[in-house]
Amino acid sequence: MSISTTSIATTLGIGSGIDMAGLATQLAEAQFEGRNQRLTNQSETLERRISLAGSIRSSFSTFASALGDRLRSGDLAPLPSISNAAVAAVSSPLGSIGKGSYSLEVTQLASYQTLAGPTYASAEDTVGTGTLTIRFGETSNASFTEDTGKTPLTIDVAAGATLNDVAAAINGKNAGFNAYVAQTGTGAQLVIKGSEGLQNGFTIEATEDAGDPGLAALAWQPGGDPSRLIKTSADAAFTLDGLARTSETNKIDNLAPGLSLTLTATNAGSPATITFANPSSAISSVMQDITGALNEIVNELRTATDPKTGDLARDSGARALSRTLSGLGSVVIMPDAPEGAPRTLAELGLAIEPDGSFRLDNKKLTEVMNRDPSAVAAMFTTGLNGIYSTIDRMARSNSISSDPGSLAGSIARYKKQSLQITRDLEKLADQQEDLRASMVARFAKADSQVAASKSTLSFLQSQIDIWNSQGD
Repeated sequence: MSISTTSIATTLGIGSGIDMAGLATQLAEAQFEGRNQRLTNQSETLERRISLAGSIRSSFSTFASALGDRLRSGDLAPLPSISNAAVAAVSSPLGSIGKGSYSLEVTQLASYQTLAGPTYASAEDTVGTGTLTIRFGETSNASFTEDTGKTPLTIDVAAGATLNDVAAAINGKNAGFNAYVAQTGTGAQLVIKGSEGLQNGFTIEATEDAGDPGLAALAWQPGGDPSRLIKTSADAAFTLDGLARTSETNKIDNLAPGLSLTLTATNAGSPATITFANPSSAISSVMQDITGALNEIVNELRTATDPKTGDLARDSGARALSRTLSGLGSVVIMPDAPEGAPRTLAELGLAIEPDGSFRLDNKKLTEVMNRDPSAVAAMFTTGLNGIYSTIDRMARSNSISSDPGSLAGSIARYKKQSLQITRDLEKLADQQEDLRASMVARFAKADSQVAASKSTLSFLQSQIDIWNSQGD
């Protein structure tokens, strides 16, 4: 309100005795009440729609995320176990399914070469200037066969470099070495550990700067000081189901379908047996959870889309999700499954009731798990196909705001409409204030006229009273 309008408002009613300011406010409010109420009601409806659509979308996303976490835990796949846990740790690669049993006999573990340098008084002793060249291959105290397929490693040693500096320079190459300085009873020694595998043995050559010699002391070749070769490198050697195998490392991925190993000990002459557990109980449990989660979402949708009371009764995103859920059981989620293997959730016992809710047919689920447990287990992975990928795609599709047929698209549309209504309400408020101010000005003029008339009437009445008194 301007200063002039305020001053006017404070004087309104003096002449007429009527609260003109209050009357102007009431009239302005009455003029815009209908439009304000309609817009307010529309805004409240939109807010409820945004909240409902957001809640359903969030429920579905949470369901997909929780299902993914459960599958990634690995308890829904046939997990391997080994009869002698000291020999190897067994696991299943993500997304793979194992079955049957295997016999494992480990005759040799993979190892890395360990080389010790000469003794120095301290780790801070300087070592000379020049270049160290490390070559890779099969190494022993007697011989070295270079692996020409591996590029030699060059270490530049600057003037003033210490034993600690050399260790840091070797580690800094990120070539699979672990170098450190060991403080022994006789002094400090550079220790260099290579990578596992027969061909990861190594020799060290030194090229000295003639002006600052000493680096040659760190060099090592077979036939030199045998005490410096602490351990030689070797491949792991083992048999799986009687077939001789080797590995550069003790960690062996995808050795067989659904099977990875980390070898930890030898068991020559005493084979260990690897078997796969039956995940039927865990699968039955998670199917119950899936059915329950789907029903919670269906119930939310049913309430939100009720033709009479639902705020999302005509929402395209909610209707699309309802249609998708109603056909979920028949969707082929394992397109590459072999003939006779389950391909749909319906084949796992997920049934849809007439009211749209879900029911788990436990008898059907048990029958298919007994008939083809590995095929059922294959549906519970985080791969491109299966239950999780199907649910995850549904959750992601409903989070795409650019898709008008998704819940996120509906939310984006409602938010845009809500923003426009907010602007319309602000515009109406401005118009209402303009009308009130205009009426205040008009009423002020009218009130002044009434006041002037009252003043004239009062004067005349006084004169009449005077005249009457004189006549008496």
